[in-house]
Amino acid sequence: MSLMLSLLFMTKKKKKTLEESVKLIQQGDRILLNELIESYKPFIAKTVSSVCKRYIYESDDEFSIGLLAFNEAIEKYSSERGSSLLSFSEVLIKRRVIDYIRKQTKNQHISLDFQTSSLEEESPGTVIVNELSLENYHKKTDEQLRKDEIIQFQQLLKTFDLNFSDLVENSPKHADARKNAILTAKMIVDHPELKEILLEKKRLPIKQLEKMVDVSRKTIERNRKYIIAIALILSGDYVFLKDYIKGVLET
Repeated sequence: MSLMLSLLFMTKKKKKTLEESVKLIQQGDRILLNELIESYKPFIAKTVSSVCKRYIYESDDEFSIGLLAFNEAIEKYSSERGSSLLSFSEVLIKRRVIDYIRKQTKNQHISLDFQTSSLEEESPGTVIVNELSLENYHKKTDEQLRKDEIIQFQQLLKTFDLNFSDLVENSPKHADARKNAILTAKMIVDHPELKEILLEKKRLPIKQLEKMVDVSRKTIERNRKYIIAIALILSGDYVFLKDYIKGVLET
């Protein structure tokens, strides 16, 4: 009976979440780091394979690049980014692998160009075709990265009960209004306490913002959805979307 009672009231050890494990690793737990990387090798291989369009083995150079990128993601990850570790690491792995492929392709192109000029075995037309192929490859990989980034951002917007239709409908119509909304969003990102309210409580800190920006409360509330979306982009690892924001500010 005593054994049964002890089993009944035994405190079950709570399993650490992935984010909790990352915090311990960032504090220096190397054993946990090795365990985490080992357990997520299938995820790394799958992510790398999606870029290479073929099955990737652990002996492949691309897999090693993926491992390093996953380790980098663990080191750089912060819950304040607004995305999960796996979402963040997936984007980072794809970028690092694509960068690696680009370098390899560029080196092959340089080698080919050198052979062409020294041995004169290929016509100028062949070199032009190679250059166009490389340029086309870069465009395709950038398009894929942009697509992945947008999908990830859409998933984040859902956690705030927002979607792209909301942003289109609520986007400020005038250029000056858009710039003011972006600068308001930047104010949130630059102040940890405001950023925490946005990311943790999923709401815009209107009361605090009203005292810090030269924009009326009514205007902030009218552009609430747009400001939230821009703040999320500025807080996250969204390279292409940040370029869009930069373009708006520069116009």
